Amino acid sequence: MVNPIGAQFLPEGFAGPRGLRALAREGFLVELGHYVARRRTTSRARKGTPYAGREVARAAQPVVLMPGFMAGDATLALLGRSLREEGYRTYRAQVHANVGCTREAADNLERRIEAIALRRNRKVAIVGHSLGGMIARGLAARRPDLVSGIVTMGSPMLAPAAVHQALAWDLQVLLTLSRAGIGGLMRAECVAGACAEGSFNESRLELPGGVGFTAIYSKRDGIVDWRGCIDPSAEAVEVWASHLGMILDPRVFDEVSTALRSFATEVPGQMPELPAARIACAG
Repeated sequence: MVNPIGAQFLPEGFAGPRGLRALAREGFLVELGHYVARRRTTSRARKGTPYAGREVARAAQPVVLMPGFMAGDATLALLGRSLREEGYRTYRAQVHANVGCTREAADNLERRIEAIALRRNRKVAIVGHSLGGMIARGLAARRPDLVSGIVTMGSPMLAPAAVHQALAWDLQVLLTLSRAGIGGLMRAECVAGACAEGSFNESRLELPGGVGFTAIYSKRDGIVDWRGCIDPSAEAVEVWASHLGMILDPRVFDEVSTALRSFATEVPGQMPELPAARIACAG
């Protein structure tokens, strides 16, 4: 099957993982096992700590969690729980399933981020998995007045089309359903037309100084080309986890927390009124 993502998003030298062996690497039981083991250790430590000493200092910086392609807020629940236990104030992106136009998703996330920044009087950090990280990258470039920093996990920003054929098949199914008249799904323009170009170009804009950026990647990734996840403007952090397992593995959570601690928590200045939505292919 032909990859429906535009060829212009597959630069020379990049290629998506192939075959059943790559998909086999996506068995996330190992990462889930790490999570269960960490929970047991944390629970024992908590029981051995006097009640008065269990309180964790609340971090000033709010954090929004942005799910990946075909995923919703629930997929980042374990990461959110881990971060809250470290004192972070986490927020859902309010995404039930990330299957629609990426430009529209970026506009919705922008509104969400602005509302949180106004409420907390702080810039907001964004943690995004896969496609969610790519959306976060574009939004950070668009609204550095709102964003203190971003953490991407397995986000192929340099080569969005360098994905496994199984993912390309899922995308083709969405396009077929969209052509059949089902609304709210990605359309052809979202993956190979002007809308896709706009999203990609925005995600490649230079990030202003003061906006932190950590890109987490894994050479075990069986869904995207891990080389496409290493943005030159980011601090690259390698982990050993599958693409799906990143959202379960406490060792990855540790890297996310470390990155968040490095981001500025300054109070944002006067924020301009949010512009009208820039939805390129709604319908």
